[in-house]
Amino acid sequence: MEQKQFDFGLIGLGVMGRNFILNVADNDFKAFGYDLDPEKVSALIEEGGNPERVNASSDLKTFIAALSSPRKIMLLVPAGKIVEQVIENLIPHLDKGDIIIDGGNSFFTDTDRRDTYLQEKGIHFFGSGVSGGAEGARKGPSIMPGGNKEAYEHVRPVFEAVAAKYKGEPCVAYLGPKSAGNYVKMVHNGIEYALMQLTSEIYDLLKKAGNLTNDELHEVYASWNKDRLQSFLVEITSEIFLQKDEFSDGRLVDQILDKAKQKGTGKWTSQNAMDLGIPIPTIDMAVSMREISALKDQRIQADKLYHRPALVAMDKDQLIHQAEQALYFSFIVSYAQGLHQLAEASREYGYELNLAQISKIWRAGCIIRAGLLADIAEAFEADPQLTNLLLSPSFVKQVQDCLPAVRKTVIYAAEFGIPVPGLFSSLSYFDAFTSGRLPLNLIQAQRDHFGSHTYERIDREGIFHTEWGE
Repeated sequence: MEQKQFDFGLIGLGVMGRNFILNVADNDFKAFGYDLDPEKVSALIEEGGNPERVNASSDLKTFIAALSSPRKIMLLVPAGKIVEQVIENLIPHLDKGDIIIDGGNSFFTDTDRRDTYLQEKGIHFFGSGVSGGAEGARKGPSIMPGGNKEAYEHVRPVFEAVAAKYKGEPCVAYLGPKSAGNYVKMVHNGIEYALMQLTSEIYDLLKKAGNLTNDELHEVYASWNKDRLQSFLVEITSEIFLQKDEFSDGRLVDQILDKAKQKGTGKWTSQNAMDLGIPIPTIDMAVSMREISALKDQRIQADKLYHRPALVAMDKDQLIHQAEQALYFSFIVSYAQGLHQLAEASREYGYELNLAQISKIWRAGCIIRAGLLADIAEAFEADPQLTNLLLSPSFVKQVQDCLPAVRKTVIYAAEFGIPVPGLFSSLSYFDAFTSGRLPLNLIQAQRDHFGSHTYERIDREGIFHTEWGE
């Protein structure tokens, strides 16, 4: 094999890695893969069809020798210790100026630490979120890179070629220094948790309150996907209702156990939002609901102990109309919360994030892609200093028009015991965020009463303390 002839290297030839490297090769870049599993290596070579265009090896030295300088090596391996091991194995074989790209869901502080460590060795490190699943990796994902800006120029042609396109624009952009890419991907996943939870709550409501069949549910979600709720998650939800079960005469969705797993990125989003002091209750509730879902045995036991009111079905057309408005409202709130967190993180961590740009690279390829993001991008372009989407004049009327239906939906769910905690959280967040005065004055009085924690006044400047009861 001629040495140093390949433009791009990729470590980890699982489904995501194999699809991504084939995408690179399809876009006229020569790509070389590496995996310890010889079967994965052989599978890639066979599927690639031309070893001069896409090749692979289980030998690290062969892999390194095949790459042109500066070497651009992407890791698509599970987050955590495996990333550390791969980096340590690579270091002895790399030259100064070479670039390592972590395409997994690594925690952002791990990326900062690795970046500092590799900088000392003259090696550039990128944390680069990749969204879109296996299909996105093959046909065009949304890519969220962060790291050294000059080094990114070596990677940019490849990323722009393989990324999803929205009206011809690649869904990738340099986001900022250090761990900016991994941080944005983390919050992306938090928003994803919220949208999935909300979509499932509306499904439950339609099924219980309107007795919609799977065929009717398919039609409802398919029709929504043609209008303002157009999004990847609504689209695949409509498809899910049609999938037949291979073991029975029914539909697969009805046979799936109601215990949702998680890999931690939603939890990280919630934890860090608390560290920053940014409220994201819809995302928080989505994480909590996955944890509640895991308590299946206890839920069954509790279900037998308590009784819900007899449910009075709602008119189907009215229910569907209200549900659409409730879902659209809560989608807006979910994006608003996540982007608010990004705005604060940008200031706190020095990322210099461009929220309009981030909204744009989410418009295609990724799991949270939605037609709504075009409007969101325009809102942040109109006001680059905008911190919360709910403050954008372009969204006020949209949100205001939905509110009557949202409130009716929440009241109905509460009256008949249908759990819609994501929707509840979205509405409660909205009501609190849009209240010029909250009852937290009482909390400050309580804190000062039992702990002398002081308080501020509305009628004069300064910090005050009262000896309560005297």
